[in-house]
Amino acid sequence: MKTLTILEVGNLAGLVVIIVGAIILVALVISLIVTVITKLIYERKGDRKFTKKQFIQTMLISLLICGLISGYICGGL
Repeated sequence: MKTLTILEVGNLAGLVVIIVGAIILVALVISLIVTVITKLIYERKGDRKFTKKQFIQTMLISLLICGLISGYICGGL
């Protein structure tokens, strides 16, 4: 007898959407925290300014790294 995965049971699409949404939300929060810490470190020295473009780029890079890490964890090896 085969074991069924959670997706094969049926009518669990809502659960999958909630899990994916939670992963995305956590990645956004972590990326925001990393970006704010980066901004504070960057602006601490002298009179340098962390522009909006740099903020968005740092946020996107952090999101990509979070996505890679979550893909590695959820996908397994």
